[in-house]
Amino acid sequence: MLKVGLTGGLACGKTFVGKALQDLGCHLIQADELGHRVLDRGGAAYEDVVREFGTGILDRDGAINRKLLAAEVFSNPERLALLNGLVHPRVFQLEEELITGLERDDPAGIAVIEAAILIETGSHKKFDRLIVVACDELSQMARALDRDNTGRNDIVARLNRQIPLSEKQKFADYVIDTSGSKEDTLRQTREVYDALRSIKR
Repeated sequence: MLKVGLTGGLACGKTFVGKALQDLGCHLIQADELGHRVLDRGGAAYEDVVREFGTGILDRDGAINRKLLAAEVFSNPERLALLNGLVHPRVFQLEEELITGLERDDPAGIAVIEAAILIETGSHKKFDRLIVVACDELSQMARALDRDNTGRNDIVARLNRQIPLSEKQKFADYVIDTSGSKEDTLRQTREVYDALRSIKR
């Protein structure tokens, strides 16, 4: 099985590209979704996170409120590092289990793992190929403001915690530029998919 990392900057269109690759026939694993799963009640990281950050991050039903948790770590790098240390290993373990299952069921397939911080964590090295989704800075800011319903300062702070797009692209085997139309993005995605299929052949 060909293992492909899919990453990029905030609001650059990773999810759109990931879904397009899935529609073309790839198996898509989304790290953000796995993060939700390990933080759910009964999830692998739930008890450790509640023990460390307290019951103040819980909703009335005992579920972790991700917005409250984010507020706890947003401006505190040490607390953010602690949270990542509790969550990321569980996400990586779940990811490996899913990939192992896919390899067994579809050894000739392509698994695409979508994650925002593949390069920041160094986990991009474990993939056969890396796709970086990028767009121009004006589009990125406009999309983030529109999508996340938050202020410019919050978005800038989030961007500052990520490696700049220009640096991420240096690690890429393929770059998909989403600055243009959706049709253009889909055209580029199809070209990358065809290139991945040719590797499998």
